[in-house]
Amino acid sequence: MEVAISANKIVKSFSGKKVLDGISFTVRKGQIFGLLGPSGAGKTTLIKILTGQLDQDLGTAEINGKDTRSLTAENSKSFGIMMDNFGIYERLNCYDNLKIFAEIYGVKKDGILNALKKVGLENTKKTSAAKLSKGMRSRLRLARVFMTDPDILFLDEPTSGLDPATAGDILKIILAEKEKGKTIFLTTHTMSEAEKLCDNIVMINEGKVAEHGCPQEICRRYNHQRMLKIHLSDGTDIQIPHNEAASEKVAELLKNGSAEAIHTTEPNLETVFMELTGKELMV
Repeated sequence: MEVAISANKIVKSFSGKKVLDGISFTVRKGQIFGLLGPSGAGKTTLIKILTGQLDQDLGTAEINGKDTRSLTAENSKSFGIMMDNFGIYERLNCYDNLKIFAEIYGVKKDGILNALKKVGLENTKKTSAAKLSKGMRSRLRLARVFMTDPDILFLDEPTSGLDPATAGDILKIILAEKEKGKTIFLTTHTMSEAEKLCDNIVMINEGKVAEHGCPQEICRRYNHQRMLKIHLSDGTDIQIPHNEAASEKVAELLKNGSAEAIHTTEPNLETVFMELTGKELMV
């Protein structure tokens, strides 16, 4: 598969403090790629570098084979960016908010209407932005990404602060874009979200890559305990080592009807991250 995005030993400092310290990875076209880490880990800074909004101190970054420090307006049409700090004009309605950027990018009226429809805002196009809920504001920012029908979507914490139902709707939209062959670069500190969506991830902590790879492979890699958790008919749970000797115990419990459910205790991305860094993710 072709490479859509690449970073090679990216370093960035602010006021003498390294925010990114030698970050490297590649993103294949058509993937959902997750950049994971706690708030303040440098995720937003890296997106700004990859989209040409900010220059790195050292290293190289490319998008569709172009150095991000020399992107042209035409190059920039190939990707869209959703960031929480991108402004929404409170006094304007949804349609007019998008119209401002449509004029900049040369998008026609149909492009605005299609973008609103894609995120479920077609019936609120005349609603003032000041009256939108947090979830609807997230949808409006997402609609702005879709107006130019870009090949690559950069989504910075797209579900942050949203209720589960609204977050689920946003995730469905993201998956629908992947089905169309889009490349999606997702930042999040919600590991369960990354496990559901991402083909590959990079975990960063204190500006460095802590781990990378397919989420399921990473979890298996850190499955040191290899335990079986068995829920018994009396309501209690027991854990036994997941090895050859376990077969006799499991067979006995199944035979006498004591076992109601049996699960392996593989770690998830959150427990892996805590093992690597000693830190909670939701910060």
